[in-house]
Amino acid sequence: MRILLTNDDGIFSEGLKLLADALSEIAEVVVVAPDREQSASGHSLTLNRPLRMKRVREHWYAVDGTPTDCVNLGVQGLLKEKPADLVVSGINFGLNVGGDVTYSGTVSAAFEASMHQLPGIAFSQEVEEGFSFERAARLAHDVVTALIEGQLPSDLLLNVNFPSGTPRGVRWTRLGKRVYKQTVIEKRDPKGRKYYWIAGTPEWEHEVGTDYDALLEGYVSVTPLHLDLTDYRGLEEAGPLRERLEALAVAVGEPR
Repeated sequence: MRILLTNDDGIFSEGLKLLADALSEIAEVVVVAPDREQSASGHSLTLNRPLRMKRVREHWYAVDGTPTDCVNLGVQGLLKEKPADLVVSGINFGLNVGGDVTYSGTVSAAFEASMHQLPGIAFSQEVEEGFSFERAARLAHDVVTALIEGQLPSDLLLNVNFPSGTPRGVRWTRLGKRVYKQTVIEKRDPKGRKYYWIAGTPEWEHEVGTDYDALLEGYVSVTPLHLDLTDYRGLEEAGPLRERLEALAVAVGEPR
């Protein structure tokens, strides 16, 4: 078993180091991670400049790019001749639950694995008093061990979040829902030029079966994700809207 390991907190993150140590007990681990923090970078890919990869030590490489860049360089470059069997991302400093997975560089690295027909897992840790990366790393080891005991589907994509305290167990969950009370704060610098801070406080909907609800009750949440973002229910239930749009498409190009 060969694991490609990355994160979005940077190659010197404690969560990354402890996860690499734990997974090295069950697999060959190759780390390709950003050379600095790339939190909230989403599924961004660097296309407007060349990327540089530096060997930090044996099987550890730092990249001046995003987590998505790291997976690409690892899969298509560094490990092209001896491919990885699994891509693991984390352990992230902070949760990645609900719609926040679309912002997360940690989760996006797992999404990128799926685009290369590789299974991917993202691990994140709730940060509160008493949290432990060491405990999370052991739990991540157990999760990966349980997965590789069976056959890993190439489209497997899991988002795993650990509560800050000792977990009460593991729950299979769906993404929760939250609304940000978003605020744009306008200020001026010493030269009188405007600048802005985007700030917000999340308000979560408490729904049984969600990742947020599981973590609130002290459980590890494991959420299966899929790269296909198609709203299949919307395809079937669009009704009048679908009819209006399809009728509009027929008229495209005709004289007005």
